[in-house]
Amino acid sequence: MHDTAAIVLAAGLSRRMGDVNKLLIEINGTAMIRATVSACAAVCDAPVTVVTGHQAAMIVQALAGLNVRFIHNPDYAAGQAGSVVAGLKAAPQAETTLIVLGDQPLLDAQALTLLLKAHRASDRSRITIPVHGTDRGNPLVIPHLLKAALMADRANPGCRKFTRDNPDKVNPVSFDSPAFFTDLDTLDDLRRFEADPSRPK
Repeated sequence: MHDTAAIVLAAGLSRRMGDVNKLLIEINGTAMIRATVSACAAVCDAPVTVVTGHQAAMIVQALAGLNVRFIHNPDYAAGQAGSVVAGLKAAPQAETTLIVLGDQPLLDAQALTLLLKAHRASDRSRITIPVHGTDRGNPLVIPHLLKAALMADRANPGCRKFTRDNPDKVNPVSFDSPAFFTDLDTLDDLRRFEADPSRPK
């Protein structure tokens, strides 16, 4: 069994960004999805599992040369939960698994290392979630023993409902870093980020 794996969700339709696939937007000269996956690869001893859907071939091309495994979610248009389950089923067995959004432009290996360190310093049997006040961030750190539980509810699989219904299985960790709370969904988000990258959305 591996120590650390990561699932990167890269299947979404990116509807609110108009005709642009937000994951392919270049941040500092690199496609956002490539920067995110590279950060994950730097902290994982397993290949990064990338869940594709919308414009899958373009995502695969953007990640050429990286240590990744691709899993395609044919039902990507139905929402993120299905992609989370597809990733959980395909990811290598690991003591801890990061579930990462593909559109977090400030997420880097240093931030992921801090998150993993916080998880390992607390109750490792719980899901670790970065928080800032009442805001929940991403990525989430999933312990091996809870992976099956996230897939058990067929009507509402994935992390969101499970963590809200089972607060005793959640380890919220406070962070000030905008890396965990900045994602880009709209062109306005992108413009605000370009004007001030340090300001969370």
